[in-house]
Amino acid sequence: MKFVQYQQRKVAYQSDGKGEPVVLLHGFCEDSRVWLEFGEDLREEQFRVIVIDLPGFGESEPATEPSIDYHAGAVLAVLDELGLARSVLIGHSMGGYIGLAIAEKFPDRLKGLGLFHSHPFADSEEKKANRAKSIEFIRRQGHLLYVKQLIPQLFNPRFAGSHPFLVDTLIHRATRYPEQGIVDGLQAMIDRPDRSKALQQATFPVLFIIGKEDTAIPWEYSIDQTHLPAIASVHILDKVAHMGMYESTRSTQLIVRQFVDFCLRNLSA
Repeated sequence: MKFVQYQQRKVAYQSDGKGEPVVLLHGFCEDSRVWLEFGEDLREEQFRVIVIDLPGFGESEPATEPSIDYHAGAVLAVLDELGLARSVLIGHSMGGYIGLAIAEKFPDRLKGLGLFHSHPFADSEEKKANRAKSIEFIRRQGHLLYVKQLIPQLFNPRFAGSHPFLVDTLIHRATRYPEQGIVDGLQAMIDRPDRSKALQQATFPVLFIIGKEDTAIPWEYSIDQTHLPAIASVHILDKVAHMGMYESTRSTQLIVRQFVDFCLRNLSA
């Protein structure tokens, strides 16, 4: 991993391959390693793949403030370091929230935006309350038990049951993140605004990858967002929950690869 400084904090990233840049942003309680196998497919297709450990996860230091905008600034600092003015950005879950913040404030930095099990809407009051309870739980009990409960729930139960090593690996990684990074991530998601307008105003293509069995995102959110952008590619995956890069690797790789190609054709049209 390489590092860039953003507001006096270290942000880890990796850039491999040649060609058009594709940025892959991981979700909450994950790090850039979720894209290891997934990104290899893109590199073989002659794309430049950039993965980033978001603040407080992987090898990146916690944020100086718990906000999605801070995370967006950290991502842009990496892209500036690499000299990338525009790229296709694919964000999983919380990574999608960060991509939406960039789309709202710096739309000219995007050739395309992919929401991979993500959405533009603010949390419901119930969801905010549940996240706040999680923060209090972590502060009282630590984050070990929290991530042990969280990670398996992200998968289709059948998939989780047949892939215990993968689930245990993700849990082990999450236990090593600083507790403050997890708390900051929860608070950032609580505080994030509705960014549906960013999709309505998007002049670039938007990709939606939706898991039919995703319990982390309300089904109505997943569907309602698909009508917002002028140019949309929508994919609903059966028997997939919130972790399509693992639960349906080949299908989602193909979807993303075709979307990147489409974004490039859209620019040259």
